[in-house]
Amino acid sequence: MLSVESISKQFDRNRPPAVNNVSFAVEKGRICGLLGHNGAGKSTALGVVLGMVYPDSGEVTIGGVAVQKEREKAIAKVGAIFEAPAFYDYLSGWKNLQVFTSYSGGVSRSMMKEMVEWVGLTDRIHDRISKYSHGMRQRLALAQALLPHPELLILDEPTDGLDPEGIVEFREQILELRDRLGLTVLLSSHLLSEVEQVCDEVVILQKGKKVYDGGVQNFGGDEITFFIEARNPVDLERSWEKLGGRKLGDEFLISRDREPSECLSRLIGDGVKVCRFTQQENSLESLYLQVSSREIGEDAG
Repeated sequence: MLSVESISKQFDRNRPPAVNNVSFAVEKGRICGLLGHNGAGKSTALGVVLGMVYPDSGEVTIGGVAVQKEREKAIAKVGAIFEAPAFYDYLSGWKNLQVFTSYSGGVSRSMMKEMVEWVGLTDRIHDRISKYSHGMRQRLALAQALLPHPELLILDEPTDGLDPEGIVEFREQILELRDRLGLTVLLSSHLLSEVEQVCDEVVILQKGKKVYDGGVQNFGGDEITFFIEARNPVDLERSWEKLGGRKLGDEFLISRDREPSECLSRLIGDGVKVCRFTQQENSLESLYLQVSSREIGEDAG
């Protein structure tokens, strides 16, 4: 459905490229998360996908149509929430939807009503936008992105401003869109726990380069992760390094070749007063920390 091929973009010759030779693909009916620190290149990459930023090199195709050559045709079936949603504050939510959907030929009143109800704005849709909270604006932006029904949905920080209940509801909505309509979704978010529960795969950018592209749950890797607590933490770290392991945040990593029982015995033998020794399940957070700690020159997974 979406193919990003070797895109690069440099805004300032005196600074590194915002995006540097990035490639990835999202198949139809899949949900892909685009992750990275502030300044990693996520917004630039999304801008290139939407045809709002022209790359120095590379190409994006949506449904087999090149965005850089036939933008109007390529994005005809794309819905998006990109950067801060912009609405006419003096108009109601309903009027805003009418205005924005008219640009693409308009949609039926029944379809608008259905989408408004689906995003939970039925009771407030005829209020002026100036009275909307940030979370309500996000809901309206989602309704706008889904009218008319797109095949590809691009979301930039879609849960920004939503309360915990709204985030859970949004997660269920995205999964329903994928399962019921076969919608393809590319979303950028800093909430790793939400991305882990929603996405089939992730692309992680660091300093404009791709450092990971693969599954969320089964990313494997050649290290196992432990959570270890000890009464003498300095001795713990020193002993762990002797074992050939490393510490990353609150987690202790070591080669999968090492047996957990052997590691624990060695720690105790070195005089480490271990209070807790637990092997951790692979998580998106640990994956993110691992790949973000790599040197840029290393190969991406």
